[in-house]
Amino acid sequence: MSSEVKKLHLPIVIEMDEDGYYIASCPQFKGCHSYGETLEEALENIREVIEICLEDLDAVRIDAPDRSE
Repeated sequence: MSSEVKKLHLPIVIEMDEDGYYIASCPQFKGCHSYGETLEEALENIREVIEICLEDLDAVRIDAPDRSE
């Protein structure tokens, strides 16, 4: 069995808050936000949050009733 890796290109918005933290958001997913003390940390953290959002989407698809009947 082969494992297929898919690459997604998603928009990421990075802002700096008044305390100097980088705030990262992915507008494709509601509530998909994270932060970091450095830009690299914020990007690493938002990637993890995006993975969770994608896992949640997969779970919803699996649990959704088949409407073809």
